[in-house]
Amino acid sequence: TMVWSIVQNLRQGAKFRGGWWNLVLHMYTNGDYPFKFGTYMGCDAAGNRYYENRVDYPFGQHRWVEPGDINNYDSASIAPEWHGWMTSMNDAPPSCEDDFVADRKPHFIPLDVKSDAPAEDNLGHQEVYFNFHQMHNQSQMRSRGYNIGNPIVNFPPNAPDAYYTQPGSPYHPDFIQKRVDIGDLDEATGGGRPYKSAKWADRLLTPEEKAAKKASEEAEEKKTMDNFKKQALQLQMAARSRGGTIVGKR
Repeated sequence: TMVWSIVQNLRQGAKFRGGWWNLVLHMYTNGDYPFKFGTYMGCDAAGNRYYENRVDYPFGQHRWVEPGDINNYDSASIAPEWHGWMTSMNDAPPSCEDDFVADRKPHFIPLDVKSDAPAEDNLGHQEVYFNFHQMHNQSQMRSRGYNIGNPIVNFPPNAPDAYYTQPGSPYHPDFIQKRVDIGDLDEATGGGRPYKSAKWADRLLTPEEKAAKKASEEAEEKKTMDNFKKQALQLQMAARSRGGTIVGKR
C-alpha cells in the first residue's frame, strides 16, 4: 500500500543517512534527495557529495549533489570540474579525468617555441583562484552597496570584491582614480573637512556657514553694482564737461 511504501522510504532514508536526525536534517533542505539513493561518486573541497543512479531515475534526474553546508548552499558552490559531470557533458567524474590527463601527458607534442602559458596541459586557462564560501561564480562575490557586504551569500562588509574586472575598468583596483583634494574648510584650525571641488565644499558647509556665505555674496554683489554705478556717473559727468550729450539724458 501507499502508506507502507512511505514507511519503507522513511526507514531506508534513515538507514542511508545514518539515523533519523540526519534524515530530518536533510529534509530541511530543498529537493527530494533525502529519499534518493544512488552510488557515491565523489566529493569536492566544499564537502559537496555527488551521487548517481541510472537504474531507478530517468535521464536528467540520475545525478544529483548533496551540499556540504545545507544552511548556506548556492548553486555556484558546485565546483567547475563537477559541473560538466552534473550536466552530463561527460560521464567520467573529475577523479577519472585527472587520471586520463596524467595518462595522456607523456604523449603531448611539445612546442618548438617558448611559451609562458601557466597551464601544464591543454585544458584551458588556469590562474591562482580564490573564492568565498566555496562559491565559484565570482559575479556574486561583490558588495550590494558601498562597503555593506552581501548578506545573501554571507559576504562581509568592507571585503574587496572578488569578481574579475578588465584592466582599465573604473572598477579595477589599479585603475580607480585617487581622490585629490583642492582645499580644506578647516585649514586654519588644522583641517578636518577637505573638499575636492567647489560643489563638494558647498555640501560640507553648515546651515550657519551657508547663510553667512550667502550674505557675503550679496554684499559683494551690491558693492560691485555700486562701483559700476559710480563709474557710469563719472563717465556721464566727464561727457557733459566736454559739452557732449548722453543718450536718454536731457
